[in-house]
Amino acid sequence: MKAKQAKWKKGPGKLGVLTPIMGSWQATAKNPMGQVRCTRTFTPTLGGKYVQLHARWEFGTKVYEEIALFGVKNGKVCFWSFTSDGKQSEGAIADGRDIDSQAIAFEANMPAGLARMIYWPNEEGGFNWAVEARTKNSWRRFTEHKYIAL
Repeated sequence: MKAKQAKWKKGPGKLGVLTPIMGSWQATAKNPMGQVRCTRTFTPTLGGKYVQLHARWEFGTKVYEEIALFGVKNGKVCFWSFTSDGKQSEGAIADGRDIDSQAIAFEANMPAGLARMIYWPNEEGGFNWAVEARTKNSWRRFTEHKYIAL
């Protein structure tokens, strides 16, 4: 029998949408480079005006990291991301209900086009995370992880 998916409870304020994913999480997945272990830690920062994400991908001995800040700009939840390969991106909250009614999604204009990342609850009490690229008629998923709490 399939476990029932937990209902995510949002917190107060605009950044309250991130309450379900606050804390430290870990996933393992296979990708073209082999096995990857990824940890994501979401913490409030700067007096609670922002949420900081520290993400760390480990591909054997190779490590890739991301620091992102989530905050409110012009009344909309946005993010600003910086990665260990020197890249930077920014985007804003978007509609992810085509994935799950409780999904938290963000879209960003990238050099290759529009991309989105989506977080949604899983049956293990954690969350799924995916990154997709916009095609002419739909979204094409190119990575997905299943996170559990650390």
